[in-house]
Amino acid sequence: MITIPSSSSPISVKFLSPSTMIHSAKTLPKFSIVSASKSPQKSPSVGDSFFRNVLSSMEQVYLNKNPTAKSIVELVRSADVDRICYDHIAYRTFGVNAYGIESMSKFFMDFGYSQQEELRFPQKKLKALWFSPPNFTSVNGGGGGGVHGPLPRIFISELLVDQMSVKAQEIIRKYVELSGAGYKHAPISSAIGCLPWPKPSHTEFQQLASESEYAAWTLVNGYSVNHVTISTHRLKSRLKNIKNLNQFIEENGFKLNSEGGVLKVSPDALLLQSSTVADSIPFEFSDGFKNSVPGSYIEFAERLVLPEYRDLPEDKIEEIHRRDGFEVGNADKIFESTSKDQVTRRGAK
Repeated sequence: MITIPSSSSPISVKFLSPSTMIHSAKTLPKFSIVSASKSPQKSPSVGDSFFRNVLSSMEQVYLNKNPTAKSIVELVRSADVDRICYDHIAYRTFGVNAYGIESMSKFFMDFGYSQQEELRFPQKKLKALWFSPPNFTSVNGGGGGGVHGPLPRIFISELLVDQMSVKAQEIIRKYVELSGAGYKHAPISSAIGCLPWPKPSHTEFQQLASESEYAAWTLVNGYSVNHVTISTHRLKSRLKNIKNLNQFIEENGFKLNSEGGVLKVSPDALLLQSSTVADSIPFEFSDGFKNSVPGSYIEFAERLVLPEYRDLPEDKIEEIHRRDGFEVGNADKIFESTSKDQVTRRGAK
């Protein structure tokens, strides 16, 4: 499942033994991940069990570090079904010295994921790629629940560091260089909840935040899972309608990202998205200064049936009949879930 690294040790990346990874997976809450992928059918790989255990460790770190996400997953499970589908999982990276998208995507592609479209966000100086999962049934879990069900899409973005100011570039390059070959172990960093570089000073964090809140977030969260997304149309109750789910979330005291309106709608009106705002998590900087920094959040997505399949009976509709991919306009607003404006207006329960 998933991770959110927030505090770190200087250049100290710990390798977990297979037995430790398996033990970690067994102690996780029994949440289900189901995918909305349209990838071609492939055979299960021998490393499927290992891959799912790593993903499970990432999710555990994410849920343990971000109380809002954990509470909402539990809330939706209690109101709907135990089996929750994750539409996608997202990560942020620095596009410099091999620390960009490829540092994380290689792991997923090694286990059968396929690269899809690129998205560009000029004002934020970002680009992103998404990856579709292998659409096979796990040998261990059949088509069942947990991480042994179909896998989620992966969405990885990167900051175009060369477009930043000289000062911002100096800060970012300083820490990726201190990381040594940390980019080669991005999935481990995410799975154990540890920064791949030393903790920055509070001053450096503020300097980056004044220019790019994305950059500041990545400096203190590293390869942590930025968010997971619940696929609403896979739910069973009235919550399968994203508007009903949004209302349900707000009625339970959680604040949703209001940038561009709570509901983000693609131009073709077939991809509907919303998200909470990030939790504020405690962080001790290298200079001893203690303060809260934005952590991660949880997103919701409803993919509607494509026009050519609208006459299909409901029980015949599968993910391949629904809108796939991502939308720049929606994603641009979802990025704001970790912005200071959104985080400071959040109304926790």
